[in-house]
Amino acid sequence: MDRRRFIQNAASGAGAAALAARSSFSKEGTIAMNSSNPSPMMMATWNFGVAALEAGHEALKQGKTALDAVERAAIVTENDPENTSVGYGGYPNARGVVQLDAAIIDGKTGRMGSVGAIENIKNPISVARKVLEHSPHVMIVGEGAKSFALSQGFHEENLLTPKALDWYAEQLKKDQGDKGHDTIGVLARDGAGDMAVACTTSGLAMKWPGRVGDSPLIGAGLYMDGEVGGATGTGVGERAIETCAAFAIVEMMRNGKTPQEACEALIRRVARRNSGKLAFQFAFMAMNVDGEYGAASYQSGFEYALLKDGKITLNTGKTFGKDFD
Repeated sequence: MDRRRFIQNAASGAGAAALAARSSFSKEGTIAMNSSNPSPMMMATWNFGVAALEAGHEALKQGKTALDAVERAAIVTENDPENTSVGYGGYPNARGVVQLDAAIIDGKTGRMGSVGAIENIKNPISVARKVLEHSPHVMIVGEGAKSFALSQGFHEENLLTPKALDWYAEQLKKDQGDKGHDTIGVLARDGAGDMAVACTTSGLAMKWPGRVGDSPLIGAGLYMDGEVGGATGTGVGERAIETCAAFAIVEMMRNGKTPQEACEALIRRVARRNSGKLAFQFAFMAMNVDGEYGAASYQSGFEYALLKDGKITLNTGKTFGKDFD
Protein backbone atom coordinates (compact mmCIF):
# COMPACT_ATOMS: atom_id res chain seq x y z
CA MET A 1 0.00 0.00 0.00
CA ASP A 2 2.76 2.46 0.93
CA ARG A 3 4.36 2.23 -2.50
CA ARG A 4 1.35 4.09 -3.96
CA ARG A 5 1.44 6.93 -1.44
CA PHE A 6 2.94 10.26 -2.40
CA ILE A 7 6.05 10.96 -0.34
CA GLN A 8 5.56 14.15 1.66
CA ASN A 9 8.68 15.93 2.98
CA ALA A 10 8.31 17.73 6.29
CA ALA A 11 8.07 21.50 5.79
CA SER A 12 9.48 24.07 8.18
CA GLY A 13 8.82 27.69 9.11
CA ALA A 14 6.05 29.35 7.09
CA GLY A 15 5.58 26.21 4.98
CA ALA A 16 4.72 24.12 8.03
CA ALA A 17 2.33 26.78 9.29
CA ALA A 18 0.56 26.88 5.94
CA LEU A 19 0.18 23.09 5.93
CA ALA A 20 -1.23 23.09 9.46
CA ALA A 21 -3.77 25.74 8.50
CA ARG A 22 -4.81 23.72 5.45
CA SER A 23 -5.63 20.36 7.01
CA SER A 24 -6.30 18.99 10.49
CA PHE A 25 -8.32 16.02 11.72
CA SER A 26 -10.33 15.19 14.81
CA LYS A 27 -9.89 11.94 16.75
CA GLU A 28 -12.73 10.40 14.73
CA GLY A 29 -10.91 11.16 11.47
CA THR A 30 -13.25 13.90 10.28
CA ILE A 31 -12.00 17.32 9.29
CA ALA A 32 -11.65 19.86 12.07
CA MET A 33 -13.15 22.97 10.47
CA ASN A 34 -11.58 26.36 11.14
CA SER A 35 -11.61 29.80 9.58
CA SER A 36 -8.44 29.10 7.61
CA ASN A 37 -10.01 26.21 5.70
CA PRO A 38 -11.38 26.80 2.19
CA SER A 39 -15.05 26.50 1.32
CA PRO A 40 -16.04 22.95 0.28
CA MET A 41 -16.93 22.52 -3.39
CA MET A 42 -18.25 19.73 -5.60
CA MET A 43 -19.14 19.12 -9.25
CA ALA A 44 -21.10 16.24 -10.83
CA THR A 45 -22.04 15.50 -14.42
CA TRP A 46 -25.60 15.80 -15.74
CA ASN A 47 -28.85 16.83 -14.05
CA PHE A 48 -28.93 13.69 -11.88
CA GLY A 49 -25.75 15.10 -10.38
CA VAL A 50 -27.93 17.43 -8.29
CA ALA A 51 -29.24 14.56 -6.15
CA ALA A 52 -25.74 13.12 -5.99
CA LEU A 53 -24.29 16.40 -4.73
CA GLU A 54 -26.97 16.67 -2.06
CA ALA A 55 -25.56 13.48 -0.53
CA GLY A 56 -22.00 14.63 -1.02
CA HIS A 57 -22.76 18.01 0.52
CA GLU A 58 -24.26 16.35 3.57
CA ALA A 59 -21.04 14.36 4.00
CA LEU A 60 -18.95 17.51 3.79
CA LYS A 61 -21.18 19.29 6.31
CA GLN A 62 -20.51 16.40 8.67
CA GLY A 63 -16.79 17.07 8.28
CA LYS A 64 -16.15 14.05 6.06
CA THR A 65 -13.34 14.00 3.54
CA ALA A 66 -13.53 14.68 -0.18
CA LEU A 67 -13.03 10.95 -0.75
CA ASP A 68 -16.10 10.18 1.38
CA ALA A 69 -18.09 12.86 -0.42
CA VAL A 70 -17.46 11.63 -3.96
CA GLU A 71 -18.21 8.04 -2.96
CA ARG A 72 -21.48 8.97 -1.26
CA ALA A 73 -22.49 11.11 -4.24
CA ALA A 74 -21.76 8.34 -6.74
CA ILE A 75 -23.69 5.77 -4.70
CA VAL A 76 -26.87 7.84 -4.99
CA THR A 77 -26.76 7.56 -8.78
CA GLU A 78 -25.67 3.92 -8.75
CA ASN A 79 -28.70 3.02 -6.61
CA ASP A 80 -31.24 4.86 -8.78
CA PRO A 81 -33.20 2.27 -10.82
CA GLU A 82 -34.44 5.02 -13.13
CA ASN A 83 -30.92 5.88 -14.24
CA THR A 84 -30.28 3.57 -17.17
CA SER A 85 -26.60 4.38 -17.66
CA VAL A 86 -25.17 3.94 -14.15
CA GLY A 87 -25.29 1.09 -11.65
CA TYR A 88 -28.50 -0.70 -10.72
CA GLY A 89 -30.94 -0.23 -13.59
CA GLY A 90 -28.20 0.35 -16.15
CA TYR A 91 -28.88 -1.02 -19.60
CA PRO A 92 -27.14 -4.37 -20.30
CA ASN A 93 -24.56 -5.43 -22.85
CA ALA A 94 -25.28 -7.36 -26.05
CA ARG A 95 -25.80 -10.59 -24.08
CA GLY A 96 -28.26 -9.03 -21.66
CA VAL A 97 -25.77 -8.74 -18.79
CA VAL A 98 -25.17 -5.57 -16.78
CA GLN A 99 -21.43 -4.94 -16.49
CA LEU A 100 -20.28 -1.98 -14.41
CA ASP A 101 -17.12 0.15 -14.33
CA ALA A 102 -15.96 2.57 -11.62
CA ALA A 103 -12.88 4.30 -10.26
CA ILE A 104 -11.97 6.65 -7.42
CA ILE A 105 -8.86 8.72 -6.60
CA ASP A 106 -7.84 10.33 -3.32
CA GLY A 107 -5.98 13.54 -4.09
CA LYS A 108 -4.63 13.79 -0.53
CA THR A 109 -2.69 10.52 -0.72
CA GLY A 110 -2.54 9.89 -4.46
CA ARG A 111 -4.04 6.43 -3.97
CA MET A 112 -6.36 5.02 -6.64
CA GLY A 113 -8.80 2.15 -7.03
CA SER A 114 -10.70 0.86 -10.05
CA VAL A 115 -12.91 -2.02 -11.18
CA GLY A 116 -14.00 -2.89 -14.70
CA ALA A 117 -16.65 -5.19 -16.22
CA ILE A 118 -17.84 -6.25 -12.76
CA GLU A 119 -21.16 -8.14 -12.63
CA ASN A 120 -23.85 -8.59 -9.96
CA ILE A 121 -22.34 -6.10 -7.50
CA LYS A 122 -24.54 -3.07 -6.88
CA ASN A 123 -22.03 -0.39 -5.87
CA PRO A 124 -18.84 -0.66 -7.93
CA ILE A 125 -17.62 2.73 -6.66
CA SER A 126 -17.42 1.28 -3.15
CA VAL A 127 -15.59 -1.77 -4.50
CA ALA A 128 -13.15 0.60 -6.22
CA ARG A 129 -12.57 2.31 -2.86
CA LYS A 130 -11.84 -1.08 -1.29
CA VAL A 131 -9.26 -1.67 -4.04
CA LEU A 132 -7.74 1.70 -3.10
CA GLU A 133 -7.68 0.89 0.61
CA HIS A 134 -7.10 -2.85 0.84
CA SER A 135 -5.33 -3.98 -2.32
CA PRO A 136 -1.79 -3.56 -3.66
CA HIS A 137 -3.37 -3.14 -7.10
CA VAL A 138 -4.93 -0.14 -8.84
CA MET A 139 -7.39 -1.97 -11.12
CA ILE A 140 -9.19 -5.33 -10.97
CA VAL A 141 -11.60 -6.51 -13.68
CA GLY A 142 -14.22 -9.12 -14.52
CA GLU A 143 -14.53 -12.22 -12.36
CA GLY A 144 -11.51 -11.10 -10.36
CA ALA A 145 -13.26 -7.87 -9.46
CA LYS A 146 -16.35 -9.74 -8.33
CA SER A 147 -14.39 -12.22 -6.22
CA PHE A 148 -12.50 -9.33 -4.63
CA ALA A 149 -15.80 -7.59 -3.84
CA LEU A 150 -17.16 -10.74 -2.22
CA SER A 151 -13.99 -11.05 -0.14
CA GLN A 152 -14.65 -7.51 1.12
CA GLY A 153 -18.18 -8.27 2.29
CA PHE A 154 -20.23 -7.32 -0.78
CA HIS A 155 -22.92 -9.71 -1.96
CA GLU A 156 -24.22 -10.71 -5.36
CA GLU A 157 -27.58 -9.49 -6.62
CA ASN A 158 -29.39 -9.21 -9.93
CA LEU A 159 -28.85 -5.75 -11.42
CA LEU A 160 -31.13 -6.21 -14.44
CA THR A 161 -34.35 -4.38 -13.57
CA PRO A 162 -37.66 -5.23 -15.28
CA LYS A 163 -37.43 -1.90 -17.12
CA ALA A 164 -33.95 -2.68 -18.44
CA LEU A 165 -34.98 -6.23 -19.37
CA ASP A 166 -37.95 -4.95 -21.39
CA TRP A 167 -35.69 -2.45 -23.11
CA TYR A 168 -33.19 -5.19 -23.97
CA ALA A 169 -35.91 -7.35 -25.50
CA GLU A 170 -36.93 -4.46 -27.75
CA GLN A 171 -33.33 -3.80 -28.83
CA LEU A 172 -32.98 -7.37 -30.05
CA LYS A 173 -35.59 -6.50 -32.66
CA LYS A 174 -33.82 -3.33 -33.81
CA ASP A 175 -30.57 -2.06 -35.25
CA GLN A 176 -28.08 -2.07 -32.38
CA GLY A 177 -26.41 1.31 -32.82
CA ASP A 178 -25.15 3.75 -30.21
CA LYS A 179 -27.83 3.85 -27.50
CA GLY A 180 -26.24 6.69 -25.55
CA HIS A 181 -24.77 6.68 -22.07
CA ASP A 182 -24.45 9.31 -19.37
CA THR A 183 -21.62 8.52 -16.96
CA ILE A 184 -21.59 10.28 -13.62
CA GLY A 185 -18.30 11.85 -12.64
CA VAL A 186 -17.87 13.67 -9.32
CA LEU A 187 -15.19 16.09 -8.14
CA ALA A 188 -14.87 17.39 -4.58
CA ARG A 189 -12.75 19.70 -2.46
CA ASP A 190 -13.32 19.36 1.27
CA GLY A 191 -12.97 21.79 4.16
CA ALA A 192 -9.28 20.96 4.50
CA GLY A 193 -8.62 21.80 0.86
CA ASP A 194 -8.04 18.16 -0.10
CA MET A 195 -9.61 16.80 -3.30
CA ALA A 196 -10.99 13.55 -4.72
CA VAL A 197 -12.67 12.32 -7.88
CA ALA A 198 -14.95 9.40 -8.73
CA CYS A 199 -16.51 8.06 -11.92
CA THR A 200 -19.02 5.21 -12.34
CA THR A 201 -21.11 3.83 -15.21
CA SER A 202 -22.81 0.82 -16.77
CA GLY A 203 -21.16 1.90 -20.00
CA LEU A 204 -22.39 1.79 -23.55
CA ALA A 205 -25.73 0.01 -23.77
CA MET A 206 -25.61 -3.13 -25.95
CA LYS A 207 -21.81 -3.05 -25.81
CA TRP A 208 -19.74 -6.11 -26.66
CA PRO A 209 -19.33 -8.18 -23.48
CA GLY A 210 -16.12 -7.20 -21.74
CA ARG A 211 -15.95 -3.76 -23.33
CA VAL A 212 -14.51 -1.27 -20.86
CA GLY A 213 -14.84 2.44 -21.47
CA ASP A 214 -12.95 5.36 -20.01
CA SER A 215 -14.72 5.56 -16.64
CA PRO A 216 -12.49 3.11 -14.72
CA LEU A 217 -9.32 3.99 -16.62
CA ILE A 218 -7.08 6.29 -14.61
CA GLY A 219 -6.01 9.18 -16.83
CA ALA A 220 -8.80 8.68 -19.35
CA GLY A 221 -12.19 9.08 -17.66
CA LEU A 222 -10.81 10.64 -14.49
CA TYR A 223 -7.60 11.92 -13.00
CA MET A 224 -6.55 13.77 -9.87
CA ASP A 225 -3.33 15.33 -8.66
CA GLY A 226 -3.68 16.72 -5.15
CA GLU A 227 -1.25 19.53 -5.90
CA VAL A 228 -3.10 20.67 -9.03
CA GLY A 229 -6.72 19.50 -9.26
CA GLY A 230 -8.80 16.96 -11.08
CA ALA A 231 -10.95 16.22 -14.11
CA THR A 232 -13.62 13.75 -15.14
CA GLY A 233 -15.87 13.33 -18.15
CA THR A 234 -18.80 11.71 -19.87
CA GLY A 235 -19.79 10.61 -23.35
CA VAL A 236 -18.14 8.16 -25.73
CA GLY A 237 -15.36 6.63 -23.67
CA GLU A 238 -13.22 5.57 -26.61
CA ARG A 239 -12.57 9.24 -27.43
CA ALA A 240 -11.34 9.88 -23.88
CA ILE A 241 -9.10 6.81 -23.95
CA GLU A 242 -7.54 7.89 -27.26
CA THR A 243 -6.53 11.27 -25.85
CA CYS A 244 -5.80 10.36 -22.19
CA ALA A 245 -8.34 13.12 -21.66
CA ALA A 246 -8.50 13.55 -17.89
CA PHE A 247 -4.72 13.40 -17.49
CA ALA A 248 -4.26 15.86 -20.34
CA ILE A 249 -6.59 18.38 -18.67
CA VAL A 250 -4.81 18.11 -15.33
CA GLU A 251 -1.42 18.54 -17.01
CA MET A 252 -2.69 21.63 -18.82
CA MET A 253 -3.82 23.04 -15.48
CA ARG A 254 -0.38 22.21 -14.03
CA ASN A 255 1.14 24.27 -16.82
CA GLY A 256 -0.98 27.33 -16.13
CA LYS A 257 -4.33 26.92 -17.88
CA THR A 258 -7.52 27.51 -15.93
CA PRO A 259 -9.92 24.54 -15.65
CA GLN A 260 -12.17 26.13 -18.27
CA GLU A 261 -9.28 26.73 -20.68
CA ALA A 262 -8.04 23.18 -20.18
CA CYS A 263 -11.46 21.62 -20.84
CA GLU A 264 -11.90 23.67 -23.99
CA ALA A 265 -8.42 22.74 -25.23
CA LEU A 266 -9.19 19.05 -24.72
CA ILE A 267 -12.47 19.32 -26.63
CA ARG A 268 -10.64 21.04 -29.49
CA ARG A 269 -8.12 18.20 -29.52
CA VAL A 270 -10.86 15.58 -29.74
CA ALA A 271 -12.59 17.57 -32.49
CA ARG A 272 -9.39 17.71 -34.57
CA ARG A 273 -8.72 14.03 -34.06
CA ASN A 274 -12.25 13.08 -35.15
CA SER A 275 -12.77 15.65 -37.89
CA GLY A 276 -15.74 14.73 -40.08
CA LYS A 277 -17.15 12.10 -37.70
CA LEU A 278 -18.33 14.05 -34.69
CA ALA A 279 -21.89 12.78 -34.29
CA PHE A 280 -21.35 11.91 -30.63
CA GLN A 281 -21.43 13.61 -27.24
CA PHE A 282 -18.22 14.17 -25.36
CA ALA A 283 -17.82 16.41 -22.31
CA PHE A 284 -15.37 17.09 -19.51
CA MET A 285 -15.31 19.16 -16.35
CA ALA A 286 -12.43 20.14 -14.08
CA MET A 287 -11.63 21.85 -10.79
CA ASN A 288 -8.30 23.03 -9.39
CA VAL A 289 -7.11 23.26 -5.80
CA ASP A 290 -7.96 26.98 -5.70
CA GLY A 291 -11.63 26.24 -6.39
CA GLU A 292 -11.62 27.41 -10.02
CA TYR A 293 -13.75 25.18 -12.23
CA GLY A 294 -14.83 24.72 -15.83
CA ALA A 295 -16.76 22.46 -18.20
CA ALA A 296 -17.00 22.01 -21.94
CA SER A 297 -18.59 19.62 -24.43
CA TYR A 298 -18.60 18.96 -28.14
CA GLN A 299 -22.37 18.64 -28.52
CA SER A 300 -24.82 21.02 -26.85
CA GLY A 301 -26.93 19.86 -23.91
CA PHE A 302 -24.24 18.94 -21.39
CA GLU A 303 -25.18 19.98 -17.86
CA TYR A 304 -23.32 19.72 -14.58
CA ALA A 305 -24.28 20.25 -10.96
CA LEU A 306 -22.14 22.58 -8.86
CA LEU A 307 -21.88 22.94 -5.09
CA LYS A 308 -20.41 26.33 -4.22
CA ASP A 309 -20.87 28.58 -1.18
CA GLY A 310 -23.27 26.04 0.29
CA LYS A 311 -25.66 26.07 -2.70
CA ILE A 312 -26.22 23.49 -5.44
CA THR A 313 -26.98 24.76 -8.93
CA LEU A 314 -27.42 23.13 -12.35
CA ASN A 315 -25.26 24.69 -15.05
CA THR A 316 -24.60 24.31 -18.77
CA GLY A 317 -21.09 23.64 -20.01
CA LYS A 318 -19.65 25.67 -22.86
CA THR A 319 -20.23 24.04 -26.26
CA PHE A 320 -17.66 23.69 -29.04
CA GLY A 321 -18.58 25.73 -32.11
CA LYS A 322 -21.08 27.77 -30.12
CA ASP A 323 -19.38 29.19 -27.04
CA PHE A 324 -15.81 28.58 -28.22
CA ASP A 325 -14.13 27.49 -31.45
